Amino acid sequence: MDGWMDGWMARWIDGWMDGWMDERMDHWITGSLDGWMDGWLDGWMAGYGWTDRWLAEWMDGWMDGWMVGWLAGWMDGWLDVWIAGWLDGWIDIWIY
Repeated sequence: MDGWMDGWMARWIDGWMDGWMDERMDHWITGSLDGWMDGWLDGWMAGYGWTDRWLAEWMDGWMDGWMVGWLAGWMDGWLDVWIAGWLDGWIDIWIY
């Protein structure tokens, strides 16, 4: 149990942070660019309210991307390290 818990906690924290940061950055950049382009095209085609639309779409895209990325990264990191930590701790205990 001791080895299992040590391995699980260390890996859980490491993997969670790693997965969270990777996904957050990817989605932040993607969401920002996506929202920016959507807003720019909407404003350009409408011919009015360009600044308002750009800001609204950019923020919307940014928030969507950030939330999706945060959740995906958190779950991805959590599952990876839970499995890795469990196996690592189990093997340590079994050998010792």
